[in-house]
Amino acid sequence: MIKEKRTNPGSGLAALFLMIVVLGATLCGGVYLSRAGYSGPVIALDILVLIVDVVCLFGLFTVQPNQGVVLTLFGRYKGTATEQGLRWASPFYIKRPISLRVRNFETNHLKVNDKDANPIEIAAVVVWKVVDTAEAMFEVDNYEDYLHIQSEAALRNLAMAYPYDSHNDELTSLRGHTSVVAEHLKGELTDRLSKAGVEIVEARISHLAYAPEIAQAMLQRQQASAIIAARTKIVEGAVGMVEMALEMLSAKKVVQLDEERKAAMVSNLLVVLCGERGTQPILNTGSIY
Repeated sequence: MIKEKRTNPGSGLAALFLMIVVLGATLCGGVYLSRAGYSGPVIALDILVLIVDVVCLFGLFTVQPNQGVVLTLFGRYKGTATEQGLRWASPFYIKRPISLRVRNFETNHLKVNDKDANPIEIAAVVVWKVVDTAEAMFEVDNYEDYLHIQSEAALRNLAMAYPYDSHNDELTSLRGHTSVVAEHLKGELTDRLSKAGVEIVEARISHLAYAPEIAQAMLQRQQASAIIAARTKIVEGAVGMVEMALEMLSAKKVVQLDEERKAAMVSNLLVVLCGERGTQPILNTGSIY
């Protein structure tokens, strides 16, 4: 595996100034020598210096802020220049710039099955940057295409690992535990893209919905599940309140109730506490026995 190594090419301004000085001195010397009768060798020397200067000009290149320039010589990796400004390296180096800025993209809307085999539509936003220019340039054919394809593959695996929704707080779901799901997606992308020299800054779901063909049916199912979950909580609370009421009546000796009267009281309290509508009170003005 090829790892990035930093290199520091020479200053481009100094190299440009030196080339101008050498070319100017050669031309001035050539004029002086041609007047002295050395025209043939002088012309050849001037042409040679001009050719060398033109070739050296190809060694100049610029490095923008948050950019790296990968240098290769005859197929061998020589290093990456990251110091911004006008730089100069051997004109025989192939210089390929690569951005080190933070970038982001949104995946396509994918239709996959969740953990419960329900068809859903899902998409994610991935924030990333290149941290190793050598791996990004040489370990994969095209690191941007590789990133997009692997992101969609990781998103598919994520969708199949969790249910779309769950009324159980202990069970992780795509809709109810966004932070946990985001960390899972980021971790899977990091594992997949480590060999491409890419760091995942953030990854979050940007679109989540049931597939259109089952959306209406799943909405009814969600409503039914929500009603059942709410009723379960209501019944649990009502039983606790009835138990507390009986214990307080017994502890404070407000009234002594036999088993039959306790059962009637429990039934009435549960009707009051669990009913969907307000109850109509009935006052008993006679004896309870």
